[in-house]
Amino acid sequence: MSTLRLAVVIGSVRDGRFGPTVARWFAEIAEKDGRFTVDVIDLADHELPVGLPAVSPRMDPNPERPEGMRGLTAALERADAFVIVTPDYNRSYPAALKAAIDWHFTPWEHKAVGFVGYSGASGGLLAIEHLRQVFTELNAHTVRDYVSFPRYYLLFDENGSLREPEEPAAAARELLDQMHWWATALAAAR
Repeated sequence: MSTLRLAVVIGSVRDGRFGPTVARWFAEIAEKDGRFTVDVIDLADHELPVGLPAVSPRMDPNPERPEGMRGLTAALERADAFVIVTPDYNRSYPAALKAAIDWHFTPWEHKAVGFVGYSGASGGLLAIEHLRQVFTELNAHTVRDYVSFPRYYLLFDENGSLREPEEPAAAARELLDQMHWWATALAAAR
């Protein structure tokens, strides 16, 4: 099988967000890994209305979407696997990420999903646990391991580089191993 297409999704659109820094760090590790073609998808670059179509996605899994969402839809459909980069917002994940997930039903199905979290004390784990439930409902497989950055603002320097990169890099490599195994198995099954 050729290299797998891994979409690294930046889940926060908040002003002053740290997600692009974390996503850039993870994408560089994934690209060096060599088993993936990496696409970084920044939700801030796409239209994400909160209002959803009237018909359930079970009845119409590919509704007419706003023009400003077409690039996102195409990028999600191309992916063999996803790594969601998310902070905790009020003990859960960002509304923009929920809107992106809910507007897209079939792109997640039968694909592997991994997580990189960042926030204050929890390191994104509260958001990750909620997202596991959502992706299970969409018939996606969430891998067990993850990367977490509690108190991320102490872990990265002013240039966006990790002060002590060894442990997070090891966690990222473990996540990529699991992502590769599951994405390969699921791609063959699809």
